[in-house]
Amino acid sequence: MAASQDTPVRNIVFDMGGVLLDFNGPLFSRVFTTNEEDAAALDAALFSSPAWPLLDAGAISESTIERMAQARLPQRLWPNLHECMLHWHEHQPVIAETNALVERLHAAGYGCYVLSNAGTRFWRQKDRIPSFPLMDGWVVSAFERIMKPDPAIYLALCERYGLDPASCLFVDDNADNVAGARVAGMQAHQFTSSQELEGYLKELGLRF
Repeated sequence: MAASQDTPVRNIVFDMGGVLLDFNGPLFSRVFTTNEEDAAALDAALFSSPAWPLLDAGAISESTIERMAQARLPQRLWPNLHECMLHWHEHQPVIAETNALVERLHAAGYGCYVLSNAGTRFWRQKDRIPSFPLMDGWVVSAFERIMKPDPAIYLALCERYGLDPASCLFVDDNADNVAGARVAGMQAHQFTSSQELEGYLKELGLRF
């Protein structure tokens, strides 16, 4: 199923990490350690570990991934790990320009949605997204037990909110996730910067 570029875009579907908020494991790890060596170890054990996608998939709990990370760290870093698990989301930088773009699109009457591979921590992460109160809906992988780029998660969003996939433009910084959206029948664009995204939207004929 391929989206037609001739279908006008009425809805913009935003990824969260890398588009609305920055997701930066090395940055978070530095906040909770005192030197680069420990920060690298914490990042490798947690954010960059093979277990992290399982958290986003809803397949394991936060307590489980913490225990898995403990096994990869010296015991002296377990308190750092625990504090990081509790508070890392509080240090996610906002990508202000994209959030401002959402505000303008919403004001112009376009539907705005979030579709993210994220864990159940999303309940707290969403409060860091300035434009989240303007979103018309959201779908997050951990609650669906489906992850991008599986076409089923894009279709779940469309079915939940009564959207024609061809009228949706999906925006993500990950090329595989962009490809998955196209398979689901959406139009899609790989995010590189808010400025570039704004130019692309205007090329498509959106007015905001």
